[in-house]
Amino acid sequence: MGFSTCTNRKGVRAGAAVVASAVAVAATVWGVAALVEPGSAGAASRQSVSGPDGTDTSGGGRAGRSGPGQGIPEGIAHSSESGGNTVNITIDDGPDPRWTPQVLDVLHKYDVKATFCMVGPHAKAHPDLVKKVVAAGHRLCDHTMDHDTTMDKKPVDYQERQILDAKKLIEEAAGNGAKVEYYRAPGGAFTPDSRRIAAANGMRPLGWNVDTKDFQKPGTAAIVDAVKREIGNGPTVLFHDGGGNRAQTVEALDQVLAWLRDQGRPTGFPVRTAPDAP
Repeated sequence: MGFSTCTNRKGVRAGAAVVASAVAVAATVWGVAALVEPGSAGAASRQSVSGPDGTDTSGGGRAGRSGPGQGIPEGIAHSSESGGNTVNITIDDGPDPRWTPQVLDVLHKYDVKATFCMVGPHAKAHPDLVKKVVAAGHRLCDHTMDHDTTMDKKPVDYQERQILDAKKLIEEAAGNGAKVEYYRAPGGAFTPDSRRIAAANGMRPLGWNVDTKDFQKPGTAAIVDAVKREIGNGPTVLFHDGGGNRAQTVEALDQVLAWLRDQGRPTGFPVRTAPDAP
């Protein structure tokens, strides 16, 4: 359901201080057995920002050092790999047999590519939808196994299982060698360890700039207005195709993409291998 982007930390490494600041965003909390539509409390101060050199400042912003993640920064990405005024559309919590096909139809209507942040068991349950997402040219993102918004308080081995087990399920569902290219922590529960694990396994930690709050079902107009109001914060926009009734999201996404087209703003994918832009 709703998420924010990252946990801010202050750490000391090799004689240099790395300082993080936070931007409050709303989050939805849901567990394995039940979905809960929360208010805006509980996820504040989890949105990281970039330093003047374009790197993440929430601590541990080293590049992945070996294996499949070589060259993948650990810093949380917000900017677009295409630069300029490109907008990144991201879709969380699916795949869902009712809403994911409708979201795909809207994206196809405007020839827009998006990043789908999937929950591992949902991907396993609906491999046909994962394959459709990949076949349409969209990218995959790991959103853990259980959408545990308290992951930042759990042991490292637990975080690793949540991340890597979900990656395995999503890639198995996708088939044909498709890879998960991003990792988004549920509820903004990023840690230096989870970001390191993701980067070392080829997944760029992924944040956002625009919280549509569509998980609260505030009405189509409110979702669209949130995008127009907050797009100045940065290019990565969050929508959901899972976790509840997403009729308002589907309608709002259609209107937002029409508006972006009229504004002459292209769409693309979040940065993966380069430092995030300031």
